[in-house]
Amino acid sequence: MNKFRSYLEAIIDVNDADWNYFSSRLIKREFPKKSIFLNISEVENYISFIEKGGVRLFIPKEDEEKDITFGFCLQDEFVSAYDSFLTQTPTLYQLETLMDTTLWSISYTDLQDVYKTTEIGNTVGRFTSEKLFLIKSKREQSLLNDTAEQRYINLFQDRPEIIKLIPLKYIASYIGVTPQALSRIRKRIS
Repeated sequence: MNKFRSYLEAIIDVNDADWNYFSSRLIKREFPKKSIFLNISEVENYISFIEKGGVRLFIPKEDEEKDITFGFCLQDEFVSAYDSFLTQTPTLYQLETLMDTTLWSISYTDLQDVYKTTEIGNTVGRFTSEKLFLIKSKREQSLLNDTAEQRYINLFQDRPEIIKLIPLKYIASYIGVTPQALSRIRKRIS
C-alpha cells in the first residue's frame, strides 16, 4: 500500500488524514496468473491500482485464438472496466490477469464517499480518468491512422515493458494483426 501512496504523492500532496480515510476503503485483492476477475455482463464495482502484475482487457470469442485484446494495464497503473464502473452497467468485455497480480481496489460506493469527504479525492479521480482516457484515445487514433507495423513500433517505444511481459499472441491482437503477421513485422524491423 505504501507504493500506492508514493504513486499518489507524485501527483498531489497527500495529507495523513486524507490518506488514512482513503486507504481504509482500499481492499487488497490477489489473483493468480490467468484469472478472469471480471466477466462479460458483470458490473464493474472497482477501480484498482496494480501493485504487482498485469491485466489484459479483452472480448472473448468461441475460438480463444480469436479473442480481441484491446488493453493492457501493468504494475503502477490503474485498471478497471471503466465504462461499466462509471455507469454501473454490465460490461461487454473481460479482465484477466497475465501473471500473478496484486490489486488495491476501491468500490464505486466508497470512491463516491472519498470524493465527498477528502481534499485529494476529486484530484485523484480526475487524474485517473484523464490517464485512462488518454490511453484509450491514443490507441483509437493509432488504429485509424497507423499501419500495423507503426502500431507495433509505437507500442515498443511507448510501453517497452509490454513487449517484454506480454505474450505475442495478445500483442498481435492488440495491434490488430494475426500472430503470423506480427512475426513478419518483427522480422522486418529487427
